[in-house]
Amino acid sequence: MCRNIRVLHNFEPPATGDEVHAAALQYVRKISGTTKPSAANQAAFDEAVLEIAAATRHLLGHLTTAAPPKDRDVEAAKARARSAQRFATT
Repeated sequence: MCRNIRVLHNFEPPATGDEVHAAALQYVRKISGTTKPSAANQAAFDEAVLEIAAATRHLLGHLTTAAPPKDRDVEAAKARARSAQRFATT
């Protein structure tokens, strides 16, 4: 379930609101143990996603690094190569 949470820090261009929300949603799904909450829990689930997204934006806005920003395309290519090696048939 949490494999979709990606590193969001130190990319150029910076993480979008959609990326932050998707990471928050995956986190709340993981800790709640459900991908779709019941109607009784929907409000609490949605509120948690918004709070986690806000905390994530706050964290990303305050982190500093001396490393140069990473390129999304290069990192995606590396991930595809690792995946191809991991799932390659022998």
